[in-house]
Amino acid sequence: MRHLLSRERVAELATVTAEGRPHLVPFCFALEGELLVSAVDEKPKRSRDLQRLANIRADPRVAVLAHRYDEDWSALWWVRVDGTAEIWEQGARYDHAIKLLVEKYEQYREAPPRGAVIAITIERWQGWSPGRSAPP
Repeated sequence: MRHLLSRERVAELATVTAEGRPHLVPFCFALEGELLVSAVDEKPKRSRDLQRLANIRADPRVAVLAHRYDEDWSALWWVRVDGTAEIWEQGARYDHAIKLLVEKYEQYREAPPRGAVIAITIERWQGWSPGRSAPP
């Protein structure tokens, strides 16, 4: 499952609002061991104080879903991780997270993210592909 998730370029991040409603957004990420990181980048946004950051500050429980659709249904798969998120805004861990993202995404080499980092400690992996309870 790890190799499928690590090579994906975009996944969905699920957080919970203060009202208890799910909040789901696509996001770019990098994976290192049991740590998944993302950052507020320079893509246009209404604000750099994103709803996902407020949600994590209030309730750090998150889920991430990556999946692959194909007309050949034997190539389908999905991977979901559940974990606890932290927000990093500076320091060595922040710098390392930005380095991981820059290594993965060519676009970040031109304009590295400068906003907060979301760091997710993965606590549970789940996945599926045809004929298996979890992708290889």
